[in-house]
Amino acid sequence: MLKEKLKDYTIILASGSPRRHQFFKEMELDFEVRLKSVEEIYPPELKAAEISDYLAKLKAEVFKNELVENDILITSDTVVWYKNESLAKAADNLEAESMLKKLSNDWHQVITSVCFTTSERQIILNSITEVKFKNLSHEEIQYYIENFKPYDKAGAYGIQEWIGLIGIEEIKGSYTNVVGLPTQLVYETLSNMAK
Repeated sequence: MLKEKLKDYTIILASGSPRRHQFFKEMELDFEVRLKSVEEIYPPELKAAEISDYLAKLKAEVFKNELVENDILITSDTVVWYKNESLAKAADNLEAESMLKKLSNDWHQVITSVCFTTSERQIILNSITEVKFKNLSHEEIQYYIENFKPYDKAGAYGIQEWIGLIGIEEIKGSYTNVVGLPTQLVYETLSNMAK
């Protein structure tokens, strides 16, 4: 089992996301959380997975002088990509409503990049999931925003919340990726790193 293979390693999860913490617990991996604030600014010419790759790597940079042998730092970033535009976290009700109206009755991509950093090397991988919303009514969008306040989520929604349960018609790719971490990819990469 991977937990046994990793017993001599320290897994450091640099994320405040309760969803990512829960995934690591459910994969039965021992980890510690270390947080540092990073200004998430990327060059404007970047598109889709280039954005999340860049930000996942940027989040690792602030730890680079702290890692010791057998530390594996994991940083990640999720982007919602729709019609050549990145839908980041909504600042307020109006922005959240605007995003959900765009996503309504259409497909979009959810891209999560994961950066694995040790004192010697760095691996950046990403997972892309295609997601299709039904035609969301104005009332449904308002109800979701008022009751779930999805301001900490890219694209202003959480697939595991009410809007995902009632609104998502189809998905192609990893479900956990849309929640915020492509768990199968993380598990496989850690397994290869622990050899």
